[in-house]
Amino acid sequence: MRKSPLLLFAVAMVALPVLLGLGADWLAPYDPVGQDIVARLRGPMVGHWLGTDQLGRDVLSRILYGSRASLLVSAASVGLALLAGGTLGLLAAYYRGWTERLVMRAMDILFAFPVMLLAIGVVAVLGPGAATAAVAIAVVYTPIFARLLRGPALVICDSDFVAGARAAGATDARILLVHVLPNLAGVMLVQTSLLLSSAILVEASLSFLGLGTQPPNPSLGLMLAEGRNVLMLSPWAALFAGAAILLLAFGLNLLGDALRDRLDPRLRGPG
Repeated sequence: MRKSPLLLFAVAMVALPVLLGLGADWLAPYDPVGQDIVARLRGPMVGHWLGTDQLGRDVLSRILYGSRASLLVSAASVGLALLAGGTLGLLAAYYRGWTERLVMRAMDILFAFPVMLLAIGVVAVLGPGAATAAVAIAVVYTPIFARLLRGPALVICDSDFVAGARAAGATDARILLVHVLPNLAGVMLVQTSLLLSSAILVEASLSFLGLGTQPPNPSLGLMLAEGRNVLMLSPWAALFAGAAILLLAFGLNLLGDALRDRLDPRLRGPG
């Protein structure tokens, strides 16, 4: 990171909201669901540094807890998508034939649906909630990982060291886990960080529509939905929630770009 100021800046941008979210239990000045009707719709002031919402709840506390909820849902969904899509992509590249045709045609069907439409359809079947939102986002991103990893895995599976491992009697599982998967680590790392940024936006969109985290639990998208009703009276809750979503998505996207620049030899430049 000393050689890449952009990567250092991106790591700092991601680490700050992650640490704030994980430490919400100790850093939040108020209970995120505690109401103070007398102090509702207040602007930033001493005691309520980011103001209060329409029910008198502290905006700073709700943003801290909401950021943690958004990060947990996004991380769980991308992790599930990486596990499912990566496994399918590796199997399709290794076994070829009918396995590859069936797997990739199924991924093409999922990939043909618009992201939000497919996510809303999954949530409609499973019911609204943070857990189902994570499953819905995972279903949306599974074909992305499958298609992404299948390409380089095809090249690696045809390499000499894989042929040598197969000739030495290594099992299919050992070849995939020991010889193929480590060579895809850079691709997986970059794509994971990029998809985390878009998962933040999808999770916020689902919560905004009432299909993600359910009230009174705090969520950045839910805060946007609640704040739009009093936008002319007190825009602070919606403004700061939107800024938190922007910074989270921007930091993760910047981290993905910086990792791609450092891990791809073609983008490193001379020296």
